[in-house]
Amino acid sequence: MTAPLEGIRIVELTTMITGPLAGMLLADLGASVIKIENPDKGDPFRSFRGGNYSGHFLSYNRNKRSLALDIRSSQGQATLLSLVRKSDVLIDNFRAGVLDRFGLSAERLRNENPRLIHASITGFGTQGPYRNRPAYDAVAQALSGVSAQFLDTEDPQVTGPTLSDNITGMYAANAILGALFERARTGVGKRIETNMLEATVAFAPDAFINFKQYGIKSAPKTRVATSQSYAFRCQDGKLIAVHLSSQPKFWEGLLSALERKDLANHPLFVSRESRIANYKKLGEELAKEFLSRPRDEWNARLETNDVPYAPVLDVEEVINDPQIQELGTFYHVAHPTKGDVWGIQPPYLFDGKRVGLMVAPPTLGQHTDDILAELKAADTAL
Repeated sequence: MTAPLEGIRIVELTTMITGPLAGMLLADLGASVIKIENPDKGDPFRSFRGGNYSGHFLSYNRNKRSLALDIRSSQGQATLLSLVRKSDVLIDNFRAGVLDRFGLSAERLRNENPRLIHASITGFGTQGPYRNRPAYDAVAQALSGVSAQFLDTEDPQVTGPTLSDNITGMYAANAILGALFERARTGVGKRIETNMLEATVAFAPDAFINFKQYGIKSAPKTRVATSQSYAFRCQDGKLIAVHLSSQPKFWEGLLSALERKDLANHPLFVSRESRIANYKKLGEELAKEFLSRPRDEWNARLETNDVPYAPVLDVEEVINDPQIQELGTFYHVAHPTKGDVWGIQPPYLFDGKRVGLMVAPPTLGQHTDDILAELKAADTAL
């Protein structure tokens, strides 16, 4: 099949997660993505856990080619501008004003290629009192109000995977697709600005809307109480999660699985509203029951009663899960010098098929000679 973005060329001036993820999402759809890296050490994510081909880097850079280029030099800038003139999209995630200091302002880039879609990703936007601050995932989560919905104020611990970084990359890719669609009609490019702060706020709107609508101040248990979401420890020490939502049948199914239909008439749990108000007490009551049987038995009982549930799996367990195996979620491909490289398939099918073959992330400057030769040939042809 023809990939949706086949024929689209993207220049990626990014590091770490936000920009590389945006570029990778578009590369997965068939775009030709050229990742420009500092010739010295490249994307800093390369060296996480040592070496220059870390798991962090591999996670966000498949299906790309690497061009080692110092854009601070006159020769490097000339090469970059040559690429810009022949490309559809430029993605950068520098702090506000950095490209301007390099002499690569938005105006100059637009003059070089009026059809260019320039997607700029920053931490806090290009205006305002925070515009020059450094931004990373924990910073954006904290400022956006998301951390307050996770952290225990008595024992605050930042945990879990990156959220703001990934969310921002997804929003940027989405905006680029919209700009490409518009350009197909108008022939004119656009400058897109995305920032981590607004992207994270937009990704979790419930707390803000409920505050404005009802005056509710969301805390770590607010959303899970409303959705009736729980995690329990089973007899064998393994964890299981349930999400009852608002349908009465799921609450009734849970009581059948637990053989505790008496709880339906308990004054604290008799209605959904009372179960939300007494979320903690209900959780304590249910936790006692889950401790009475091993997880496999609860899996069977909950499935029989059509309760939304899942075992809480660690990474290794996910890889070996039968549903994941059936879907073919993970792949591995050969890199010419790095051997087998594992990856995760883009999570969509087109007419029942994957978009295309995955290509291992590049080593630093792996495609420099090829890309420079292509540029020279294109210039000669003109």
